[in-house]
Amino acid sequence: MRIVFMGPPGAGKGTQAKIICDKYGIPQISTGEILRAAVKNGTEMGKKAKEFMDAGKLVPDSVVIGIVKDRIKEKDAQPGYVLDGFPRTLEQADALKAMLAEIKTPLQIALNLDVRDTLLVERLLDRAKKEGRPDDTEPVIKQRLETYHSQTSPLINYYKKEGILVEVAGEGTLEEVTGRILGALKGIG
Repeated sequence: MRIVFMGPPGAGKGTQAKIICDKYGIPQISTGEILRAAVKNGTEMGKKAKEFMDAGKLVPDSVVIGIVKDRIKEKDAQPGYVLDGFPRTLEQADALKAMLAEIKTPLQIALNLDVRDTLLVERLLDRAKKEGRPDDTEPVIKQRLETYHSQTSPLINYYKKEGILVEVAGEGTLEEVTGRILGALKGIG
């Protein structure tokens, strides 16, 4: 099962991805985590990423794609994986598609958690308070949502055109959302 988890900040992607990964015995691949691991392990791509990170620059898509490619070739990812937080742009989606075509393992589903912005702001403010994130203020959260809508939400149409988009209502209890996701995943694998 090869899945991309999508949705705005605060939609519950990370939480739901972990649940799905535990249920299906597949890894959750978060680009932030694999970038840090590649740097720590001194891989070729990790060394390239470290140069950019040390200079305070964003790691270019070509390096991120290379690190994702290395990661999904690992043994634990052979039965499948959940990409969490990647791709974030149309350019990254095109690069991912080309890379997966090259290794003959296309995505099977792009799952989008749909949540109203007003609820996202509430969730993120609550999380900021509980986790002591003083920089997560309402204006910052609203800016993150604007960035999401301008850069990442175009992926919804991208994957709709690819025929693999599944929209899941991300509002309700954790268990309700998990149930909807599991229902959407039936028959895939």
